[in-house]
Amino acid sequence: MDQLISRFPAQLKEALEIGAGAEIRPHSQQINNVYVAGLGGSGIGADFVKSFISKDSEVPYLIGKGYEIPQYVGKNTLAICSSYSGNTEETLSAYEKMKGTGAKIVIVSSGGKLIEEAKQNDLDYIQVPSDWPSPRACLGYSIVQQLFILFRLGIIDGSFKSRIKAAADLLVFDQDAIKASAKKVADRIYDKLPIIYSTDRIEPVAVRLRQQINENGKMLCWHHVVPEMNHNELVGWTEKHPDKAVIYLRNQDDLKRNQVRIAINQDIINKYTDHIIEIYSKGQSLIEKSMYLVHLGDWISWYLSEHKNVDAIEIGVIDYLKSELAKV
Repeated sequence: MDQLISRFPAQLKEALEIGAGAEIRPHSQQINNVYVAGLGGSGIGADFVKSFISKDSEVPYLIGKGYEIPQYVGKNTLAICSSYSGNTEETLSAYEKMKGTGAKIVIVSSGGKLIEEAKQNDLDYIQVPSDWPSPRACLGYSIVQQLFILFRLGIIDGSFKSRIKAAADLLVFDQDAIKASAKKVADRIYDKLPIIYSTDRIEPVAVRLRQQINENGKMLCWHHVVPEMNHNELVGWTEKHPDKAVIYLRNQDDLKRNQVRIAINQDIINKYTDHIIEIYSKGQSLIEKSMYLVHLGDWISWYLSEHKNVDAIEIGVIDYLKSELAKV
């Protein structure tokens, strides 16, 4: 897993090359909405894309992480199926329901049943490399290919390409410092239950860190966002929690009102735990800032696996779940 994490900046650049060579044909109808089906490591990419395009795209971008699709999916929908393996049960179910809707279906996968379906039914698809042993390590492929699909269909402009490249360059330049920072955080939280807070603007980063701590570190944790958690979860901080560690994911350009909220939050929470950590992003654009925090968070999760003496790649319990589901 450490080798896979190290390759993330190079993956972003490779993903740009793959996207540049992909052919996505125009849809016969006007696209009024986008629906993405994807789960886990293949689904989180859509969350990032949604945050990246929120101020630029006039087309709603919605994500489903289950078996069903919403009723509105139809001839004016761009429907993206994202599954690294191409065999994700829930995504295949969603795909089957999309087929008769008239939607413009595009597949993003490394192979499996979804790529077979794309070839058999003359659907557009982008095939990413299949030699990565862990789908969650392929976030860059997922994000960049979805952005290229939106670009090819005229939903967004091409400015994301320079921002992705700048993010990759930043990660390469700052790699040693990122790893050093990640190790310090892991050293502080490996025997705690991590609680991750961010602003709503970068919630995908918080979700990604939570998922990576779960899968790589084999640890439970949770996340919430400001300002929403100020309307509920903050009230739960009423007693000492020495076994909890709070991680704030920050940007220097966070909305001023949220910065004030976070400062007040910290004054309150500091009464109940001594373990409050702030991690600030680097970079100019939201894409750069997010990819910086993602990469740092991925290294945190790997260093946690070192502390726990566990195999970061192993997901035996998920394999067991799938084998049991296959019996039914």
